[in-house]
Amino acid sequence: MTEATRSNQPVDPITLSVIWGGFVSIAEEMGTTLRQTAFSDAVREGDDFSTAIFDRRGRMLAQGNFTPGHLGSMPHVVRSVMEYFPEEALKPGDAVLVNDSAIGSGHYPDCFIVMPVWFENHVVGYATDICHHADMGGAVPGSQAIMGVTEAYQEGLRILPVKIMRDGEFCEDIMRIILGNVRVPNKVGGDLRAQANANYVGSQRLIRMYEQYGEDLMEAAIEEILDRSERRIRDLIRQMPEGVYEFEDFFDDSGPDTQPIRVHVQMEIKDGGITADFSKSSDQVPAGMNCYKTFTQCWLYFIVKAYTDALLPQNDGVIRALEVRGREGSAFNPVYPAPSGGRAVAQIRIYEAMNGILANLLPDRAMAAFSHWTNIQMGGVDDRTGEPFILYDVVFAGYGGQAMKDGIEAMSPVMNCPNIPVEVHEAHNPVLIHRVEFIPDSAGPGKFRGGCGLRKDIELRTDSATLNLLGDRHKFEPYGLSGGGSGKLAETVLNPDGEAEPMSSKERRALKRGDIVSVRLSGAGGFGPAAERDPAAVERDITEGYVTPEGAQEAYGWAPSS
Repeated sequence: MTEATRSNQPVDPITLSVIWGGFVSIAEEMGTTLRQTAFSDAVREGDDFSTAIFDRRGRMLAQGNFTPGHLGSMPHVVRSVMEYFPEEALKPGDAVLVNDSAIGSGHYPDCFIVMPVWFENHVVGYATDICHHADMGGAVPGSQAIMGVTEAYQEGLRILPVKIMRDGEFCEDIMRIILGNVRVPNKVGGDLRAQANANYVGSQRLIRMYEQYGEDLMEAAIEEILDRSERRIRDLIRQMPEGVYEFEDFFDDSGPDTQPIRVHVQMEIKDGGITADFSKSSDQVPAGMNCYKTFTQCWLYFIVKAYTDALLPQNDGVIRALEVRGREGSAFNPVYPAPSGGRAVAQIRIYEAMNGILANLLPDRAMAAFSHWTNIQMGGVDDRTGEPFILYDVVFAGYGGQAMKDGIEAMSPVMNCPNIPVEVHEAHNPVLIHRVEFIPDSAGPGKFRGGCGLRKDIELRTDSATLNLLGDRHKFEPYGLSGGGSGKLAETVLNPDGEAEPMSSKERRALKRGDIVSVRLSGAGGFGPAAERDPAAVERDITEGYVTPEGAQEAYGWAPSS
């Protein structure tokens, strides 16, 4: 153990670098532990989780490289837990659970566990993680209804901060309440225990660092790291043109036969800071599309890192330079109990509204609009086993074109979740996946084209199930940049090879055995005028099946060589 250093003394650069890297490593190792011990497909295969460590004051020190949708909510969760449970109300081995929409990341499936880290009889930090759970009860399997819910109380089990662990053991009475209100208790219970595993690993690693370096040196390093991070992000922001800028886009609707939702952002860049104001957006809606501020602000944190220094560790120092505002009662700062279960569908559009501003300011770093995505939940009883099932699927397609290259196919926009393998779905659920394929001619044309849309057809192979769709871009095309074309609109079709029936992007539907749901994601936007595309690239797209000869002729004026 090294000799403790007074907190007012500087930390030498090598030690500072090792400690900084140690914080990032802890958050990453927590995520690896969580993924390897999780029960649900969403966590184990889809990576829909995040991990982080905080200091004694509730300031984020590092967040694992997992889902950005929890960037804004985790600091708020930890501060709220500290208000509910100050240090004198805690003991070693305690952990606190919360999933409240307004405190957390905006909907009930996202459950946070916060574990205090004890060193020499007092708290020196908090190990924290969040999983998107397979179900939290409520109106539909998966607890992400958009249609048919008008208040949060209909969306499932709401958990304000409560001790889920005491003396290192789960509180079985609290667990009975939770597991008695969800459709797949084995998966929910398994993932909660996986979260505890990850937090335990993180807490032990952080304690080891305090033992190695001493408390005074660790505290001094924390202050230096946060201050340096703030200076770095502010220096990068100062390289952007100052001013006030606006952009808007729209969601299709909040369910069949409803009006589009306006996503309007006013961004002020001034003196090394950025404020994003969503006040001119639509009012909150009586459907599960609303985004609580703790969720909305995630995407400002994320897009600023994407446009400045993506490798800068996410911590409280970075957050200090960024602020999100929203008119109370708007769709992006709703008043509780506004429903928000389906708010996951909003994340890409929040990002893309701000992207529409930054793309004009920094075009060399910009990317045209993504193809969006679809989040499918299908739940019922598996006739083969008599047990309930919930298929949770995330379907991703293309990135937008950029100033120097085409968009990439089958990538996850603004979140680090992968497409879940077909074999996993078919092994765990009564379904058959008929096809997963790119959609030719769906990409926005341009000097650099967008990524193609993706089609996925899923057949139900049990007597009945409830389908819940979270999608978009059926009505408003993904935009191109710098003269690039928009991507082709998405569509969803029920029984495409029979009496094909168009479906809404956000719909709840009862399915019967043999029904096939065909989701067809939009193409991503292109970058630059299509007339400037390299003819060899057009030929390559035709050969590889991204563009048909007819589509190439229409978009690029291509003609077969004689």
